Amino acid sequence: MASKHLLAHLATSLTAIGGSTYLLRKQLDYNLEEQEARFDEVEGTLRGHIGLIEEALERLEKKVGSGGIPKGGLQNREMYEQRGKDDRKK
Repeated sequence: MASKHLLAHLATSLTAIGGSTYLLRKQLDYNLEEQEARFDEVEGTLRGHIGLIEEALERLEKKVGSGGIPKGGLQNREMYEQRGKDDRKK
């Protein structure tokens, strides 16, 4: 008689552990998919902003007249360095 109760208790415990493991795994998979979707959205947003910044930089370089300088090089660097964090009037 005690053996039947022990076996029933063991079966119930294993079922509860298996069910909770399944539900946790399912929730983790869902969260992973959601996180990947958010990261893809953020990546697209960042790529868009980087593209806008690069276009603005190219327009500035053309405006300043840095023709012939390869991408990443700037002839008139003082234009970028004149406005810094410490330009506030004290």
